[in-house]
Amino acid sequence: MLLDRFAEHLTYEKRYSPHTVSAYRKDLEQFQTYLAGAGVPRVEAATDKAVRLWMMQLMVQGVGARSVNRKLSSLRGFFRFARLVGEASTDPTALIDPPKTPKRLPEFVEEKGMQRLMDDQQWPPGNKGETDRLVMDLFYQTGMRLAELVGLRVGDADLRAGTLRVLGKRNKERIIPIGPDLVAALKQYVSSRHGSGGSVPADAPLLSDPVGEPLARRSVQRLVKHYLSGVTTQQKRSPHVIRHTFATHMLEHGADLNAVKELLGHANLAATQVYTHNTVEKLRKVHAKAHPRGGQ
Repeated sequence: MLLDRFAEHLTYEKRYSPHTVSAYRKDLEQFQTYLAGAGVPRVEAATDKAVRLWMMQLMVQGVGARSVNRKLSSLRGFFRFARLVGEASTDPTALIDPPKTPKRLPEFVEEKGMQRLMDDQQWPPGNKGETDRLVMDLFYQTGMRLAELVGLRVGDADLRAGTLRVLGKRNKERIIPIGPDLVAALKQYVSSRHGSGGSVPADAPLLSDPVGEPLARRSVQRLVKHYLSGVTTQQKRSPHVIRHTFATHMLEHGADLNAVKELLGHANLAATQVYTHNTVEKLRKVHAKAHPRGGQ
């Protein structure tokens, strides 16, 4: 089945994450179901009219423009592959324009909120509190993604140099510096988890649950939501919000945009520039409030 071959192509050749491959597959299976109802037997036999009608149906059903764009992107990728392997002669998505999406600024937590969380939070006793604090500290000090954090191994931490090796999207590796306090906390954590005597296996999870297994994504999402609830009332309270917070606070304190790009692991500068809108907007409010004619 061509859909299975496409999923293997994304996994082994494009090196997409399991989460991304699953999203592509779900989009394509949804389109396949729509086509079956219209009497079209295979996705690769779809026409541009069928694609447009499906997109219209999705939007009538209340699916947002961003989600429709993502589904269209999944179709584009599929038809590129179908043409590459000779299963399709044309691409029905080639002349289809994506629906316009409203610009949405990244949500982030104000600096005073993060300072209150990291300095005043009463963490649970024992290993749980130690783990929870490290999770929050790592997210805020490095801006790494959820998948990157749960994938960290002991061998990825060079605590003498004060760096972490992170495996990002498409297996792109980057090195992130960390501060002395976080280095000390990680040394203590690894020592208490694995014992101070003897060498620690390099492939052991850097952060682990009570039985020594890597932290589950869902449990990390829950603990981040819990702790952010104490310092912000915004609806989104996720690891990605802390990533946005890291980038915004770095830029507010004068960090070079290219440096932030490298720390975040962005493929291009445009993905990082979105954070400058937050800092410019903040400056605009300060100007309006402080300048004698700023509010006119």
